[in-house]
Amino acid sequence: MAVRPLLLLAVAVAVVGCAPVDDTATTAAPTTSTACTKEQLSLLTPGKLTIGTDKPAFEPWFKDDDPSNGQGFESAVAFAVAGELGFDRSEVQWSTVKFDAAFAPGDKQFDFDINQVSITPQRAEAVDFSKGYYTVKQAVVVSEKGKYAGAKSLAELKDAKIGVQVGTTSFNAVRDVIKPADDPDVFNDQIDVVTALKNDQVDAVVVDLPTAFYVTAAQVENSKILGQFSSTGGTPEEFGLVMEKGSALKPCVDKAVDALKSKGELAKIEQQWLGSAAGAPELR
Repeated sequence: MAVRPLLLLAVAVAVVGCAPVDDTATTAAPTTSTACTKEQLSLLTPGKLTIGTDKPAFEPWFKDDDPSNGQGFESAVAFAVAGELGFDRSEVQWSTVKFDAAFAPGDKQFDFDINQVSITPQRAEAVDFSKGYYTVKQAVVVSEKGKYAGAKSLAELKDAKIGVQVGTTSFNAVRDVIKPADDPDVFNDQIDVVTALKNDQVDAVVVDLPTAFYVTAAQVENSKILGQFSSTGGTPEEFGLVMEKGSALKPCVDKAVDALKSKGELAKIEQQWLGSAAGAPELR
């Protein structure tokens, strides 16, 4: 990940982390095979698919602050969804939309927005969400010179002193998946977890993957993401494409996301942009 995050990313990550999924924010896919042809879609600009995201657009979600280049996880997802809807690259245009404005009530200057927005019941009162396109994973962050910097598996962390924030999906993941020999050190706030790692009070910390990218880039020097892993139990946190409340496009976007999942395309995009190449290999 490029080391150039701003306060904006901190806000985005703070909002993203550990949010519950809103299962009521989805609707059934269209019942006819012609309902989602490009010519029939209700669009902000006829013949063009307008996609919103924030600026700067950070890695690994985007690359070179250019959503239109198709590089980075969310740029690749956006163009894959556009392709399922029948649009080629020349028919996609991008709109700059602040993170919190994307899911605020009111009219939208996009057909859908993509910006690591977690699906939550509160947000779903103001906007529509697609089905989830990414299930947020947990990540282990360690000091580059620490005792566990070379660990390759979760089992190797059994005797590690792990820091985690109370009441989060990360806490559940430590307890249910890593299962360390000793209880983790539990902190009330994420900043206290980070401080504990800075001060070598803990060997490792567990946070969600989006937060881990920010921790290593901006909060803790000489730290690294040891790897990522899936948590078990509870309701997973998912990112969804954001649309105006009552958007007629939602069933078609849901259908596109489902198609990309069933074909394995979303998994391929995730591995390419959020896997080892982004410094977050899978821990098993």
